[in-house]
Amino acid sequence: MKLLEKLKTPLLSLTAIGLVIIIVALATRPRATEPETANTLNVLNWTSYIPSEIIKDFEAESGIKVNYGTYSSNEELLAKLVSSSDGTYDVVFPSDYMVDLLISKDLLAPLDHSKLPNEANLNPLFLNQPYDTANKYSLPFLLATTVFLYDSTKLDRLTSYKDLQDPSLVNNLVLLDDQRIIIGAMLQATGHDMNDAHADHLQDSLDFFNQIKPNIKAFDSDSPKTFFITKEVDAGLVWNAEATLAVEENPDLKISYPAEGFALSMDNYVILKGSRHQDAAHAFINYLLRNDVSQKIVDEYPYLSPNKSVASLPDAELTQILENGSYVKNVGADIKAFDKLWAKYK
Repeated sequence: MKLLEKLKTPLLSLTAIGLVIIIVALATRPRATEPETANTLNVLNWTSYIPSEIIKDFEAESGIKVNYGTYSSNEELLAKLVSSSDGTYDVVFPSDYMVDLLISKDLLAPLDHSKLPNEANLNPLFLNQPYDTANKYSLPFLLATTVFLYDSTKLDRLTSYKDLQDPSLVNNLVLLDDQRIIIGAMLQATGHDMNDAHADHLQDSLDFFNQIKPNIKAFDSDSPKTFFITKEVDAGLVWNAEATLAVEENPDLKISYPAEGFALSMDNYVILKGSRHQDAAHAFINYLLRNDVSQKIVDEYPYLSPNKSVASLPDAELTQILENGSYVKNVGADIKAFDKLWAKYK
């Protein structure tokens, strides 16, 4: 899911979400100073995920006014949704496991696929994912993967999470500020599934992480590439688009996938059940599904597009990534164990 400055931080406990709600209820919402009409659409999306000119072009072409707000994590998205009244937002872009959670909370409206002819542009490899097996409520927007990024003038290789324990990397790593992604990576490093909530396995992950901790300079999900561009760190675990943008700035930087496994994060188009602008919502999604529009998005934010003609990788390589990567899953009440563990990580 950005450079995105993603994107993409998983489930807090209900208690934690309650605390966040108090804060986000006062946070910036989509621009709402103008009267709402049928030609209005309230969108909530990840920070720095759709170029502003695309929103302007859609408004000019459709006559629909877009009130556009942002969030930095799935938890912030959830907190905003549960703290707002029906109709506050129309279209949002949750990640895989959050789609599952929103479905379970009956917060999503079924998509009217007859109003989404550009859905035909999507690669079937990205459809019918476990969190929404028939795409009743969601369609894929962008796919992010976690990758290693490292300075090849300082490190010969970076292929395993064990490499992050190298003493030469003291105060020289940046990791995503993402609870489920980082704990998941440490679980994978110790031979467990990234969604495993068994107490002994979570302790294994913490023990492994503590051997890396002296090397960590920062946790950053918004712009970890900056640490590489300014040469403050030599290595890190970041999102693929952030890594790609960093390499464009410094060709000495190299990208690799962790041998023990890596995270997949699929962000999705969904329409909220309380939306009062269903036609406009479908029109907006259908517009973003256009190949030319999708191309403009990945040109600026180089995640993996599910659009067939925009794909930067052949199907065989995409299949390998999808098979070898793992999605964060909704773990229900077990999220409390992840919450408690994250406090020890930080």
